[in-house]
Amino acid sequence: MSELTFGQKAVGLTFNPSGDDAVGKAKQTFADAIDQLNDLRNSTTSGEVKRMCSVGITEAQSAQMWAVKAITWKD
Repeated sequence: MSELTFGQKAVGLTFNPSGDDAVGKAKQTFADAIDQLNDLRNSTTSGEVKRMCSVGITEAQSAQMWAVKAITWKD
């Protein structure tokens, strides 16, 4: 695998012990959103936009963790 993007690192894309394709797909979806926000954060001069991007990245990481929990839940 080539070097991971910021988003892929942020969601722990390579950590998928069960090898579940649905987990990998969800993580990659959130990684893409995080990469978009990170690109914006790095390209803007607005402090407020940088702050909102950082909050969005944090919230996307939280949502990704809950999504993986839902995908892997066993009753």
